[in-house]
Amino acid sequence: MSGEERAEIVRHVQAEAKVGKALKNIAMISLKPDDLASPASFQMAISRLYESIMKMMESGGPEQTYIAEVRFTDDLGNPVSIAIDLGKETPPFSSQKVKAEITIRLYEEE
Repeated sequence: MSGEERAEIVRHVQAEAKVGKALKNIAMISLKPDDLASPASFQMAISRLYESIMKMMESGGPEQTYIAEVRFTDDLGNPVSIAIDLGKETPPFSSQKVKAEITIRLYEEE
C-alpha cells in the first residue's frame, strides 16, 4: 500500500435507543449475578451498595445527566448495550425511544 492508503473495514449497525436521566457518578454501584446467589451474598451486596452510596454523598452527591441506552444485536446474535452521555441539557427529542446508527471502523495503527 502507498503511504496514504490503509486497510480498513467499515460497518454500519442500526439500533434502538432509550433516552432518560441517570446519575453519572453512581456507575460504580452495581449488582452482579453472584450477589443474588444466596441471602448472605445479597446482604453483603446491600452493605457494599450502602457504603458506596454514603461515600458518594460525602463527596458532593450524584451528578445528573441524560443518557441514551443503545441496544443492538451483533453479527453473532449476541445482545449489546452501551450508554451514550448526552449531557446535562434536555435532549431535543420528542420521544424517549429513538433510532441510532453505529459506525464501526476497523483498521491497523501504523
